[in-house]
Amino acid sequence: MPDELSKSALKREAERLQKIGLKLTQLKPDTRARLQLPDALRKAIDVHAGINSREGSRRQMQYIGKLMRSIDVQAIEEQLADLDGQSAAARHFFHAVEQWRDRLTMDADSLTGFIDEYPNVERQVLRQLVGAANRHQPAAEQEPTEAHRQAQRVLFKFIRSTLTAHSNEHSSPDTS
Repeated sequence: MPDELSKSALKREAERLQKIGLKLTQLKPDTRARLQLPDALRKAIDVHAGINSREGSRRQMQYIGKLMRSIDVQAIEEQLADLDGQSAAARHFFHAVEQWRDRLTMDADSLTGFIDEYPNVERQVLRQLVGAANRHQPAAEQEPTEAHRQAQRVLFKFIRSTLTAHSNEHSSPDTS
């Protein structure tokens, strides 16, 4: 029977599942709501949030670990890695947003390229944000000002939301 795991291996796996469950319980409710979790697990995590007793919390965590033995934990781990920005896809997306932000503030022609690639972008807002980032651009030898950093952050968030909306539009199945 080489397929059977030792008692120690089973215990390590149970502890690993409880740690994943603990990460899920520590997420903010709105973040957790975006994850694709089985209903039973979601309910158990919600119950855990309402427990004040240390012993009750410990027992609920054991129950969460038990529930996780019967579900696809790898999918949950991938979703948690995406939230942490650790997955390759999350890092790639972050770098793509950074590159667009840098191109838009350095090269005026890139604005047209961005609009061509993402036609649903709010053009006027994009132009205003790029203009604000350029307006607060310090001279080459000067340190960036707080106004410049703030303009860059706002532009970054706008680009990120545009790219996210675009990828959601193109990844959802056609329902027609």
